Amino acid sequence: MANNNNNNVHYDASQIQVLEGLKAVRLRPSMYIGSTGPRGLHHLVYEVVDNSIDEALAGFCTHIEIILHPNNMVEVRDNGRGIPVEIQPQVGRPAVEVVLTILHAGGKFGGGGYKVSGGLHGVGVSVVNALSEWLEVEVSRDGHIYRQTYRQGKATSDLKIVGDTEQTGTTIRFVPDKEIFEDRNFSFDSLAQRFRELAFLCQGLKISLTDERSGKEAVYQFEGGIIEFVEHLNKNKDTLFSKPIYFKRERDDAVCEVALQYNDGYTENILTYANNIHTQEGGTHETGFKSALTRVVNDYAKQSGALKESDSSLSGDDIREGLVAVVSVKLTDPQFEGQTKTKLGNTDVRGFVESMVNEELTIFLNENPPVGKRILDKVVAAARAREAARRARELTRRKNALEFTSLPGKLKDCTERDPAHSELFLVEGDSAGGSAQQGRDRSFQAILPLRGKILNVEKARLDKILANNEIRAMITALGTGIGEEFDLSKARYHKVVIMTDADVDGAHIRTLLLTFFYRYMPKLIEAGYVYIAQPPLYLVRKGRSMEYVYDDNELEQVMKKIGRSGNVGIQRFKGLGEMNADQLWDTTMNPETRTLLLVTVEDALEANTIFTTLMGSKVEPRREFIQENARLVRNLDI
Repeated sequence: MANNNNNNVHYDASQIQVLEGLKAVRLRPSMYIGSTGPRGLHHLVYEVVDNSIDEALAGFCTHIEIILHPNNMVEVRDNGRGIPVEIQPQVGRPAVEVVLTILHAGGKFGGGGYKVSGGLHGVGVSVVNALSEWLEVEVSRDGHIYRQTYRQGKATSDLKIVGDTEQTGTTIRFVPDKEIFEDRNFSFDSLAQRFRELAFLCQGLKISLTDERSGKEAVYQFEGGIIEFVEHLNKNKDTLFSKPIYFKRERDDAVCEVALQYNDGYTENILTYANNIHTQEGGTHETGFKSALTRVVNDYAKQSGALKESDSSLSGDDIREGLVAVVSVKLTDPQFEGQTKTKLGNTDVRGFVESMVNEELTIFLNENPPVGKRILDKVVAAARAREAARRARELTRRKNALEFTSLPGKLKDCTERDPAHSELFLVEGDSAGGSAQQGRDRSFQAILPLRGKILNVEKARLDKILANNEIRAMITALGTGIGEEFDLSKARYHKVVIMTDADVDGAHIRTLLLTFFYRYMPKLIEAGYVYIAQPPLYLVRKGRSMEYVYDDNELEQVMKKIGRSGNVGIQRFKGLGEMNADQLWDTTMNPETRTLLLVTVEDALEANTIFTTLMGSKVEPRREFIQENARLVRNLDI
């Protein structure tokens, strides 16, 4: 680990403040880490790494190493200052022990240890300790190496000097407690995605991830910071200009960075962060950015003659079409709405961001007219399409549903009027739709057959999307509206089930539908309303007994169990339309026997990349994706 000689900021035991003890964490772990499933498990690692990130933000850490050992052990090492080891005056124990055993104890509560920090309001490392089978900490500072061990949050040894060193830093090793976590298998890919994001946000910081179980390694270091982040987000798209536009401004209690670049696509992708925490619900920094962007582009359009004084102003939607942007603020005292920190609430940040973007973007556009012209061409074309989209949107509103008699696949609605108890099945083709309609329970199950493949929304503007008969039928049936007008409270069904054939065409239609929901109705997914049906692939008969089988691996197991003989018959369902109504009900629609997969978005960045790769206009990224993932294919339909 590197030796840091920066002594400008005093950091010792007196700066570790105690707010309350470590109680109830093991009793109610989900209150602190969200869940005891995979998400909560990985959150343990993020909390330890966040402490190292805070050292990097303070200017004392240049390298963080994460190692996944066999037997569920994780090791996190940094070359920061090292957690203080002196006696903490309020408690009378070493400061490092206080940090690891007392909730809300740390150098982030006004004690002067950190100007900027993230983490779980300071509960992070102590919570990790409480939920670990065992944890070991090593601190290198003041010329010595200190070590202490813990079990389920309680110290099992005193802090001891175990060696000498000229380096500084902290190493934490821990094993999640099997009493808390049923599955303790860490995902290399999930961790790698988060650490890549952190490396983008912490310009120049090196983050290394090593998996000793599989031999995988990843090293992230981006000297370009969020400029490279935007380039990464646009890597599979055609951009309107080569280098992202970048601004940065600092004041005593805050730093703001913005990077933006347009592509020739039709969806916007604005990612906002506060102290490296992804604020998924936005907040004051996002509001300030959007407001300034809209004002500056409108002023520039009128100044350049692209818009006349009598023309209507460009809307925010017009201006953000095809925009990829990263807005990152780092604050001394961030105010988040809710424990999950998904929305920034600092009121003064809006003005700070808005003022910076106003001034800097105006200067940039005036100094770079070729780039400005490309942006204006893009947003003016979007504005021209907006009116057509508005007219098309009107046709999809629920109030017109009864008048809209030309739906290509007629909605067979259910009699239930409570959305919480209503289901909508989106079914591939009229044949399958007929079987589903006959087999359903019409009291709570509605059927909407879709003819053919819906439009690929990744390659189309909203006016063309809303002109597509199948998409209009879906929006009308759902009742929520679309895009900026989307209203989850108007959803007519709280279960929207994608039910397609178990073949290549069915998989393609399913991907098209998921792309549509992800791009234009993401809140439907976030609310947990979107599901994927799991129809069987085979029917195995032996004598009078029947068994439905859902994939080739299961078929092999069934055949081993019943044995191969002359009276065994195997029927492969090529499509839902081949199934009788009672078969479809028994296997795929009956709530007591069916299997539905809930659609969730664990990682928004990865989801965005995958949809762009699979459904975008560039062929090469799609070819590379197929080549990289071909070995994972289980059932190949050719």
